[in-house]
Amino acid sequence: MLKGKNIVLGITGSIAAYKAAYLIRALVKKGAEVQVVITPAGKEFITPVTLSALTGKPVISEFFTANDGSWHSHVDLGLWADAMVIAPASASTIAKMANGVADNMLITTYLSSKAKVFIAPAMDLDMFAHPTTRRNLDLLRSYGNFIIEPTTGELASHLHGKGRMEEPDKIVEILEAYFQGKEILSGKKILITAGPTYEKIDPVRFIGNYSSGKMGFALAEVCAERGADVTLIAGPVSLQALHPNIKRIDVESAEEMYNVVVDKFPNMSAAIMCAAVADYAPEIRDEAKIKRTGDDLLLRLKPNKDIAAALGRMKKTGQVLVGFALETNDEEENAWIKLNRKNLDFIVLNSLQDKGAGFKCDTNKITIIEKSGNKLVFETKAKKEVAADIVDVLNMYF
Repeated sequence: MLKGKNIVLGITGSIAAYKAAYLIRALVKKGAEVQVVITPAGKEFITPVTLSALTGKPVISEFFTANDGSWHSHVDLGLWADAMVIAPASASTIAKMANGVADNMLITTYLSSKAKVFIAPAMDLDMFAHPTTRRNLDLLRSYGNFIIEPTTGELASHLHGKGRMEEPDKIVEILEAYFQGKEILSGKKILITAGPTYEKIDPVRFIGNYSSGKMGFALAEVCAERGADVTLIAGPVSLQALHPNIKRIDVESAEEMYNVVVDKFPNMSAAIMCAAVADYAPEIRDEAKIKRTGDDLLLRLKPNKDIAAALGRMKKTGQVLVGFALETNDEEENAWIKLNRKNLDFIVLNSLQDKGAGFKCDTNKITIIEKSGNKLVFETKAKKEVAADIVDVLNMYF
């Protein structure tokens, strides 16, 4: 999977820098071409001569070569890379990456890179557990970087390891999974709901909402691309599911969606409740079209079953349940109430107050709130990118 891939390996000032030599050897053995970019502090722990001998390339550290003054283009290097790996990543470098402090070749290359960036932290436990380090890692995670958790190698948004750098073989395994498009969802069964529900008043009229289904379908595609077997329960939308790993089941009403979801959930690894399900349905559904009479028309509504709450009561150990909250006011407070009441593992919050978020948009702006109290705030992105952020957080629960 790594044959012919261009990997920029960033090495920083950490005692774990010696592991970079093993990582280079493993990458080269897999057929990758490796270019090392090392910080000045990194050279205090491992010599460029050793690294150059392993890669067959001169090690880059400064903007200009000392002997002839030639310039190293961080822009070209960032465009050359298929992936960028920072291993080991010290607390100092993590802070600079999170805050855009471009004072060395490694940081400028990172800021110029269009490729996925994998970050393997390495530091002592107290530094690793410090709130500023945790905040910086969360920031990097929210920017779309992959944080390689030191203890398990899983991609996580916040980390609970002992601060040691993950082993080189595990990092190579993660890179191979990334290029294969599977990452860590292979073998997982994910149920996703998408779109609106229509609650019929009569044969031609209904109660519904403006949901397009775009967010749910984007989640289905990302999960399938990462190797999951996806069951997509779709309300009435015009979208098409493209990936062959997606099994689509079309429904119309909240009752139909409830019945299918409750039936399928026991065999699932996780469920993502992205559909905008109508809270109420007409108590009486007319069999014939209601005619205009000139008099007031009163509709009596009955509550629909709460699908997410039902799954929260059914959820077994090892299953993951994700909810969505679209709010117009008191957003976080309402999201917390929903998270706890429905026994969700985490909830994805968006607000109609945010430009580029909500129904019908091709973009979204989300905040992820976890039961643990952790909160991740993301920028406005295309819905496919938002889906990738959500799935990255989901990954750490398996």
